Amino acid sequence: MIATTIYQQRRQDLVNAMRGGVAVVATAPERIRNRDSHYPYRYDSYFYYLTGFTEPEAVVVIVAGAVGETRNILFCRDKNLEREIWDGARYGQDAARAAFGFDEAYSITKLDEMMPQLLANQPAVHCVMGLDAAWDARVMGWVNRVREQARSGVTAPAELHDVRQVLDEMRLFKCEPELAMMRRAAEISTEAHKRAMQATRPGRFEFEIEAELLHEFRRHGADAPAYSPIVASGANACVLHYTSNGAQLEAGDLLLIDAGCEYRGYAADITRTFPVSGKFGGAQKDVYQLVLAAQAAAIEKITPGNTWDQPHEAALAVLVQGFIDLKLCQGTVAGVLESGDYKRFYMHRTGHWLGLDVHDAGEYKQNGKWRALLPGMTLTVEPGCYIRPADDVPEALWNIGVRIEDDVLVKKTGCEVLTAAAPKTVLAIEGLMRFYVAD
Repeated sequence: MIATTIYQQRRQDLVNAMRGGVAVVATAPERIRNRDSHYPYRYDSYFYYLTGFTEPEAVVVIVAGAVGETRNILFCRDKNLEREIWDGARYGQDAARAAFGFDEAYSITKLDEMMPQLLANQPAVHCVMGLDAAWDARVMGWVNRVREQARSGVTAPAELHDVRQVLDEMRLFKCEPELAMMRRAAEISTEAHKRAMQATRPGRFEFEIEAELLHEFRRHGADAPAYSPIVASGANACVLHYTSNGAQLEAGDLLLIDAGCEYRGYAADITRTFPVSGKFGGAQKDVYQLVLAAQAAAIEKITPGNTWDQPHEAALAVLVQGFIDLKLCQGTVAGVLESGDYKRFYMHRTGHWLGLDVHDAGEYKQNGKWRALLPGMTLTVEPGCYIRPADDVPEALWNIGVRIEDDVLVKKTGCEVLTAAAPKTVLAIEGLMRFYVAD
């Protein structure tokens, strides 16, 4: 668990960066699935990062002031015994204020009434901008109500800032309690991938393997999948965001699984590719070993001081040479890189930030240059190769799709692969599957 004091410190860090004004961050709304059925609720990541509070219908307001004068305010739902019979317990204002370290807590029904008072004579509003038009209009409505008091000598905020610019940079660096959650998410996700490998055999369906993943997630206490799992066999593995997961597994095909769980808000993101029949074919092994070598080259470049793009460039150099060797591309490595011909077979970058969101917050460039990797950053490393049938592609390589993805923490020296326990060498995969595909 993350201690309340950490959330309080985050709010103070935000105040320090704001240099005056009022920050207003709302949690995510509940979403109707159909009629009176809701999607499973998931709080807003920015709101949760500042509060640790998981109920819907909540807003955090931070009024920046001098030391000892800052106000940390939570607006949340009232206690309601009748609704709690239907939907479960609610904190209410008093319990929420005490449990989550706020100075004040009020009913969410008072938000519109109180916000013009809280914004009066403040220099700036810091909020999430451009994500929800209704929320944007609501914030401007509060500001306009302050402006209406101008003849009484009340001034309205003159500046409007997107609070995400500050919070993204804060979220980019994980503290130890956050890393503990991410390691646990990685452990659970690793076990799920092992279970999926053990359950895979010709004749089963992709959705049956997906069910094995979901079973393992929940069995170990994960909140939910961190994203819709990709379980893609054969040609489906060449569709980057395939989520239909409905095809029958066929002997001789590869199965690509991109799946990770969310544990107490923090995501894991693992991709493994392995043979449905338990043993790689010759062409499959060639492509697989190429992608594995590209990933190893990328991970080697994850060390403090290297820039964000260096792992990608390292992976790309290995892949392009491999594409030439496999007769997928013609010419020299430099020539193929310059022409971009490799993008037929590898069209995405090698990773992304990871944390509360599976594609987590944080800029990749600063002042127009790729940013340096620093301790505490967490990212994925996921090179791939996707070969669709074409006249100029050797037929033995048709419909081979391979991606290998791990979660990596930048440390003071080098890095830590959080998902290293998920089998990915040919020997490890074939050894794990040997005793399961025969039955």
